Amino acid sequence: MRDAFLDKLTQLALKDKNVVLLTADLGFGVFEAFESKFPGQYFNVGVAEQNMTGLAAGLALEGKKVITYSIGNFPTLRCLEQIRNDACYHNLNITIVASGGGFSYGSLGMSHHATEDIAILRALPAMSVVAPGTVWEAGEAIEALVKSDGVGYLRLDKTVANESGVFSFSLGGSIRYRKGRDVTLLSTGGILRDVVEAAELLQKQGIDAGVVSMHSVKPIDKNAIISAANESGGIVTIEEHNIDGGLGSAVAEVCMDNDVSPKVFLRIGLDDRYSSIVGSQDYLKAYYEMDSSAIVKKVQVLLE
Repeated sequence: MRDAFLDKLTQLALKDKNVVLLTADLGFGVFEAFESKFPGQYFNVGVAEQNMTGLAAGLALEGKKVITYSIGNFPTLRCLEQIRNDACYHNLNITIVASGGGFSYGSLGMSHHATEDIAILRALPAMSVVAPGTVWEAGEAIEALVKSDGVGYLRLDKTVANESGVFSFSLGGSIRYRKGRDVTLLSTGGILRDVVEAAELLQKQGIDAGVVSMHSVKPIDKNAIISAANESGGIVTIEEHNIDGGLGSAVAEVCMDNDVSPKVFLRIGLDDRYSSIVGSQDYLKAYYEMDSSAIVKKVQVLLE
């Protein structure tokens, strides 16, 4: 996803000199070509994410389209006050990019596990929250966020699905990769890969499961959620994120606000806790029962 983000950002910077990338002492071996090509559009601010956000606000006030970049929680939760007061309050054109959503940096421990970011950032007014599930979605997402007004959050993942086809991307939209009659699996982020695998396993067991990538958590595709509730046997949300406040909560809000009741409903994610162990991303997803095999078992029990 990171490479797709950078490729698209390079294209945008070529066309628009107001596109500026700020990084907090990261990207070595990644951003050198960008820095060489756009010396006036790239700044490494050092390990100072709060200062990076303040600098981004100043640049945006002067008409720049600013991207801030770091890993996991560092460009988000570490500088939440600056994002709220400087960026969102003034509705500036700033896109915050976190490389390493969920358990992407699982081996580095709880400080690097980004499992509350979606809930916290979607609570901020004037904030868009996007978590692409595929490489293609990641490229489309950064273009949409840079070209839109206001503050946006782009959550990149190290695990991605390889779904392909002809689709259109929009903020506030979603992408249905698979139709399903018995249940609809709604996911956000790179865990889409596990969701697609789960749908294929369920199909072999006679359960017809639809798959929708809810890449845009805020604004969210209300029509897709309402259709899933009305046209399939139920809704299951899957996210590499705390169970409270993330995609599952957003989907439940849409259903209640629109007087829609899925036949069955289940949220799969981290069960309102911090991860106290370390390991690879796949290991942690399995341990906390949100990988493909766990999804299959939970869907089976739900439909029974």
